[in-house]
Amino acid sequence: MSKSGTIFLGEIVEGIGVGFAISEIGEMGRLIQRLVHQSCYPKLKNFSYSTDFLKMEGDTNEKLLNGAEEEEENVKLKDKIWNESKKMWIVAGPGIFTRFSSFGVSVISQAFIGHIGSTELAAYALVSTVLLRFANGILLGMASGLETLCGQAYGAKQYHMLGVYLQRSWLVLVVTTTLLTPMFLFANPILKALGQDESIAEVAGTIGLWFIPVIYSFIISFSCQMFLQAQSKNMIITYLAALSLSIHVFLSWLLTVKYKFGITGAMVSTILAYWIPNVGQIIFVLSGGCRETWKGFSFLAFQDLWPIVKLSLSSGAMLCLELWYNTILVLLTGNLKNAEVAIDALSICLNINGWEMMISLGFLAAASVRVSNELGSGNSKAAKFSIIVTVLTSLAIGLVLFVFFLFFRGRLAYIFTKSQDVAKAVAHLSPLLAFSILLNSVQPVLSGVSIGAGRQSTVAYVNIGSYYIIGIPIGVVLGYVIKLQVEGVWIGMLFGTLVQTIILVIITSRTDWDNQVDIARRRVNRWFVEAETDTNSRSAA
Repeated sequence: MSKSGTIFLGEIVEGIGVGFAISEIGEMGRLIQRLVHQSCYPKLKNFSYSTDFLKMEGDTNEKLLNGAEEEEENVKLKDKIWNESKKMWIVAGPGIFTRFSSFGVSVISQAFIGHIGSTELAAYALVSTVLLRFANGILLGMASGLETLCGQAYGAKQYHMLGVYLQRSWLVLVVTTTLLTPMFLFANPILKALGQDESIAEVAGTIGLWFIPVIYSFIISFSCQMFLQAQSKNMIITYLAALSLSIHVFLSWLLTVKYKFGITGAMVSTILAYWIPNVGQIIFVLSGGCRETWKGFSFLAFQDLWPIVKLSLSSGAMLCLELWYNTILVLLTGNLKNAEVAIDALSICLNINGWEMMISLGFLAAASVRVSNELGSGNSKAAKFSIIVTVLTSLAIGLVLFVFFLFFRGRLAYIFTKSQDVAKAVAHLSPLLAFSILLNSVQPVLSGVSIGAGRQSTVAYVNIGSYYIIGIPIGVVLGYVIKLQVEGVWIGMLFGTLVQTIILVIITSRTDWDNQVDIARRRVNRWFVEAETDTNSRSAA
């Protein structure tokens, strides 16, 4: 080969090397690579195989590049799922444990009262599932309006507004709780008027009086929980809930088993268990645990209360219609034959269902916080992605629990009762319980999405249609007309839950999330007020 030919070959090899290196930097690299190859082609007249060689090299580079891009996309998706899961569990993990602990207070009380007597167990079940659930639905629902406002304000970096919203929520909830108090004062005549057994209603009247301090504890509990959740600072609630639950177990044993104080001992322990976390939360907030979001008590809390009331009412309607659904199930069961066994069995099933619901409510909180934060910050894609991750995670857990409860059936009933008749009734209801658990793994999460977007009124309408127009009438027909008793009532109401879940899936999948970002921006800007410290500093200037 001539000297010139050697030089040309060196240039070709150098060009190929440069082209290969440049091809690693993307589309511009491929363009430069083609120019380099073309600049070498005039010198390749004496090399018939060179064009094919370069083409093969270019194809190889293209395949390597495409493979690298696909691998990069896969890594990005994995990273996105991992990062979103971490953000979700920061809220969902403590939320689940806190709700387990809070719900555990009621279940532990019921377990100790259940060993006092079957009449006492039925009375406690009536008060907790009818009256307390009624009040709980209103107060928790109205507090969920705070969840929307705090979440979106935090995403929009309007940090001081969270403290203002918290104080406004306290004012609204105090008035609401006071209006609900007579229901517990007159629990005995109310339950008799609803057709419940007289002996059960008499004991329920006594238990109802003990629940008055409990409903006032919900004011601090629910509102501070929403306030801290929006900032992903709910680990403090978890620690306090764990402490409270431990104290409750010990006191319940001490007062009901060792010293035989009966219902009085169980209810004293219950009241303390609800109030201990509240004291801890208030100390945490007031002592500097939320410096950005709590600026002290403010007269701004008394301004613009009506918008808070309206959002709280729509939130309350949404959750009440959902929580009262099970209340109606208990009331319908109370009018069937052998009501005491039926109520005991159903209350045990609802308690087990309630334990699983605490997991779903943890994911509800996570969905609400993640969606509201992302909408507040203007990121619609992140909001959509968080919905997918949260729903799939909750559904996976629901499937595992579905299989678990189908397998164990009535054996779990002996945790709550000594009666074999009640345990057999629970075993008979277990398949319905398992299907309820499966649906509960999806439906509350979608409700959380709506709370995060501030669309509680939409879900309220869905609840009216699916629960009260479809579910309850079908349950009444199956239970009373076709004589399927408790199973018939539950089947009808389970069908209503299925309809509700399907509708919420359709609504969520068809939502224009870019439009929801605009709605969230208008909401936080409309209710924004400057911090009093900022206003005072401007006045001084």
